[in-house]
Amino acid sequence: MDKDITTSAYLDMELLRFTTAGSVDDGKSTLIGRLLYDSKAIFQDQLDAIERASIKKGEDYINLALLTDGLRAEREQGITIDVAYRYFNTPKRKFIIADTPGHIQYTRNMVTGASTANVALILVDARHGVIEQTIRHAYIASLLRIPHVVVCVNKMDLVEFREEVFSSIQKRFMDFSTHLDIQDVRFIPISALNGDNVVDRSVKMNWYEGPTLMYLLENIYISNDYNQLDARFPVQYVIRPQTNEYHDYRGYAGRMASGSFKVGDKVKVLPSGFTSTIKTIDLWKEPLESITAPQSAIITLDDDLDISRGCMIVSAENGIRQGQDIDLMVCWLGEKPMISGGKYIIKHTTSDLKCMIKEVKYKVDINTLEKVYENKSIGLNDIGCISIRTTKPLFFDSYRQNRFTGSLVVIDEATNVTVGAGMII
Repeated sequence: MDKDITTSAYLDMELLRFTTAGSVDDGKSTLIGRLLYDSKAIFQDQLDAIERASIKKGEDYINLALLTDGLRAEREQGITIDVAYRYFNTPKRKFIIADTPGHIQYTRNMVTGASTANVALILVDARHGVIEQTIRHAYIASLLRIPHVVVCVNKMDLVEFREEVFSSIQKRFMDFSTHLDIQDVRFIPISALNGDNVVDRSVKMNWYEGPTLMYLLENIYISNDYNQLDARFPVQYVIRPQTNEYHDYRGYAGRMASGSFKVGDKVKVLPSGFTSTIKTIDLWKEPLESITAPQSAIITLDDDLDISRGCMIVSAENGIRQGQDIDLMVCWLGEKPMISGGKYIIKHTTSDLKCMIKEVKYKVDINTLEKVYENKSIGLNDIGCISIRTTKPLFFDSYRQNRFTGSLVVIDEATNVTVGAGMII
C-alpha cells in the first residue's frame, strides 16, 4: 500500500479489475511487471528475487515477466499457464490484475480471469498484427460483456515505432470488432520491455497523442459498469443473534448484485412472491440509509417472512424473469465433454439446483466467429449455445442486462468439479 494513503482512504478507493489477454509471447507478463515496477508497486525483496532469477537465466536485464510467471513450468518455457492475480494501488485507485494465458488450450483460464473484469487489455504483437488469437480473445471479451477493451499494440520498438504499423492494426481490429458486442475500445502503442507509454509517455512516439496505459486505467469511468437500475439482493445468510440485546433481530445478509435499496423501499421476496418494506440496512453495528451494488450489508424487513439462503429480494416494481427452460452460452471448462441429456448442478447467485442439458443448439468457431451446426459436441475450451431445464424455477436476468444475475456455473454432480461457465441469453 502507498505510504501516503491512510487505511480509511484505501478502503474507500474505487476498485478496478482488469485482465490481460494475447497470444503466446506477446508480452502480457512483461507489461504487468512494467506497470508494477514503474508505479513502484514491487517490494524490494521481490525485485531482488527477480534480478537473481534473471541472472540465473543468463539475461542482462531485469525480466519483469518473472513477477507474474510464478510456476516453474512457466519460467522454464517463458509462457503463462495459470491465471496469476496481482494486487496494487496508486493514489487514485486499487487494482486487481488477472494475467491469463495465451495458449488455445487454456481458453478456460482466460474465461475465469476475465469473468469479473471491468477492463480487458488485449495485447497485439506489432510485428504480427491481428491474428486468430486476437479474434478469439476479443470474442471472449465480447461474450463476457467486459465493458472496456484496451488494445495494447506491443513491441513497437521492434517496428521502429512506426505510426503506420499502429494505424494498420487499429483499422484491422475495428473492421472485425463491428461484429462483436464491444461498447468501448481504446488503442495504445507501447513497448512493455522499455516502458514506452505504459506508465511514462514515450518520447519515441510523438505522433501518439492519447493517454498512457496507467493514466487510462486510473481514469477510465467504471461507475456505470454495474447495473444500477434493477435492484437484486441474493440472500447469503440469515442473521439470528438470539441475544438479550437482539432477541427478535432477523436480518438477511448478502451483497447487492445490482441496483440499490434504501430504507422504506417496497420489495418482493422470491420465490414466495410476498412483499414487504425495508425496515433497516445494517453494516456491522452501523445503520445505513441505503445500499448500492456491489456493497454488502444486512437487510431487515417489516414483516416476518420465510426467507433463507438462495432467496432473492428484488424491487416490488422491477420484475425479474423466472423459468425452468433456459438458453445460455456456455464455455466448457471440464476435461470430460458435455453429455447431451446429462444431469448437472448449477450454481446461480446464492442458489444451487439441478438441471438437465436439453439440447446443444450450436457451437461457435471462435477463430472465425461462425456458428457450427454440424458438429455439436462440446468439449474442453469449446463455447456453444445450449438449452437446459432446471428442477425448480430460476430467477434471473439476461447476461446482457445483468452480469451477476445472468451468469451461472455448471458443476458435475458426481465429482463436484466446475465444468462450465454459463451466460444466460
